[in-house]
Amino acid sequence: MGKIPGERLAGYQSWDGTDPFEDHAGPFFFKRTETGEVICAFEATPTHCNGGGFLHGGALMTFADFSLFAIGSDVLEGPSVTVSFNAEFTAAGRAGTIVEARGEVVQNTGSMVFLRGQVYSREEEGERILLNFSGIVKRVKRKP
Repeated sequence: MGKIPGERLAGYQSWDGTDPFEDHAGPFFFKRTETGEVICAFEATPTHCNGGGFLHGGALMTFADFSLFAIGSDVLEGPSVTVSFNAEFTAAGRAGTIVEARGEVVQNTGSMVFLRGQVYSREEEGERILLNFSGIVKRVKRKP
């Protein structure tokens, strides 16, 4: 059974089983909307921040990498690994906010899935984009 989200992330879920690094870095969650879109989220805390008090870039990139797999889950169909990841930071985030990610599958080939998305913070004044990301995820063949 996966991790249980806090009250502010009601309706979200996590992976079944564990991913030791993501469990330590997050926890991260996802949900599928009525239209089929996947939205990922985490509650930013002081442990996600750098020495300057802003969300650490590594935390945002780890969350974006998690999001690649959630967004692509319908087409990945099994074990996969990130083979390429790109990110552009556009704004600073802070603890206390809900951080979300949305994206799309750009192309699905025989062994690779190309994706892109945005990480943003949900704040009183609306959404603020923190990070644009793209990545390539490779399907890994299972050993017999």
